[in-house]
Amino acid sequence: MEYTQISVHRDGPVVVVTLNRPERLNAWTPTMAEEQHHAIAAANDHPGVGAIVMTGAGRGFCAGADMEATFKTRIDGGDPGADTAGGDGGMPRGLDWVAFLRESKPVVCAVNGAAVGIGVTMCLPADQILASTAAKFGMGFIKMGLVPELASTRLLGARLGFGRASDLALSGRIIPATEAHRIGLADQLCEPDELLPAAMEVARSYAANPDLQLQMTKRLLTAHLLGDDLPAVQAAESALLRECWKSPEHAEAVAAFLEKRPAVFRPADGTEA
Repeated sequence: MEYTQISVHRDGPVVVVTLNRPERLNAWTPTMAEEQHHAIAAANDHPGVGAIVMTGAGRGFCAGADMEATFKTRIDGGDPGADTAGGDGGMPRGLDWVAFLRESKPVVCAVNGAAVGIGVTMCLPADQILASTAAKFGMGFIKMGLVPELASTRLLGARLGFGRASDLALSGRIIPATEAHRIGLADQLCEPDELLPAAMEVARSYAANPDLQLQMTKRLLTAHLLGDDLPAVQAAESALLRECWKSPEHAEAVAAFLEKRPAVFRPADGTEA
């Protein structure tokens, strides 16, 4: 597969997958997801590879879904690509990102910059999340007239606890890396020039162990910490997400973003609903 939105290189037992749309802060598209899936699957199939690091090119990690290529295209009646309407959480049909990462060789996310929306949720099923001090995190879905996806309504709570997960999901606020580390969203905090070396060190520590037992251990952690109903969680999220895609609130949020103005979700003060 020829990669157009990611780059991949191998360093000994570790494969580094880099989201590579720096001019768009690595905004997510269905094509990017397919390329990530292909690269990680190839790493999983390679006997010389023991772990995967995922990071971003430039000053962003992933600033959320590409507004024009995904949401605006869908609002205009088009398909953003690979039948995302038929998939889970806006992913291409047939790509269960959560199950894929939980069944994969160990995955370490090195969040080098802004991670918003799917930039956060793509990392939540990973085994470790390292953050640069320059990184920022935000769920963001509520600001776009959407609900969270990729089992993040389970995974975020598992990492942060109910109250903190509720706060991030209901406010849509952006938090600095220091706060993300303090509340448990980031497992380690690193200076920018130390982020990738630190992520590689963690990945190599996992890759030193046998593949079969690594994947068995991940399977047990998934079952016993996250439960066996993640598909049901994603199905419920996806059903509501499809409703959101058709809502006037989502259309207003997308229009406001593209027009560089604040979104208006309520009547002005002094008027009746």
